[in-house]
Amino acid sequence: MRIATWNVNSITARLPRVLAWLEGSGTDVLCLQETKCTDEQFPREALRELGYDSAVLADGRWNGVAVVSRVGLDDVAPGLPADPGYDGRTEPRAIAATCGPVRVRSVYVPNGREVGHPHYAYKLGWLEALREAVAEDAAGERPFAVLGDYNVAPTDEDVWDRSLFEGATHVTGEERAALAALRGTGLTDVVPRPLKYDHPYTYWDYRQLCFPKNRGMRIDLVYGNAAFAAGVADAYVDREERKGKGASDHAPVVVDLDV
Repeated sequence: MRIATWNVNSITARLPRVLAWLEGSGTDVLCLQETKCTDEQFPREALRELGYDSAVLADGRWNGVAVVSRVGLDDVAPGLPADPGYDGRTEPRAIAATCGPVRVRSVYVPNGREVGHPHYAYKLGWLEALREAVAEDAAGERPFAVLGDYNVAPTDEDVWDRSLFEGATHVTGEERAALAALRGTGLTDVVPRPLKYDHPYTYWDYRQLCFPKNRGMRIDLVYGNAAFAAGVADAYVDREERKGKGASDHAPVVVDLDV
């Protein structure tokens, strides 16, 4: 089966591309982030016409996550039990579902804004809540993966110029330690490097010609447990989907799984 994750930066703005990509790529399960819509606005019917069911957690602001699947959608679990919340509210940043033989969790990790900002502390607390939430599935025998926009570059090789990120979020020791703790539950990064390019980035800012100049970051990740990792037959970043008019600033990350 083919499983993918994609920060679409507004499902409403990106819907024609998402539908065309699903139809052309043969993807069975797609984890979405940054849907930027209400639950009612999510295009369930358009996806259903292609054969996909949808599990959605959205509130119409800048966040929102979903899992769409054509191989089953059961045991949906929105949110994180120990979500720390931010500014008095719980944001829609995580949703889990069982799709056929695989359980997935779509996540949109907080950005953090800047080191020392309350949002940075929230990001670290949220990653700890994620670690607690996935520990049982990560240690289990059923194939399981946490897919999404982590807003953390795991290594210096995952940003186009590390010197430009000095003192900034996404590359700090604390954030990377939080990722290491998450992997410590039994998860591994199942997308190998290098892929088809020297630097398989997944995100490029819209500004300053970052995509044509390949000034990107690898922050969209697939962390799978042992059963999931053992079934990975192929993995790639669909860089072509970042091209052209109306593209998201993120590219889909795709994993082919032999279960």
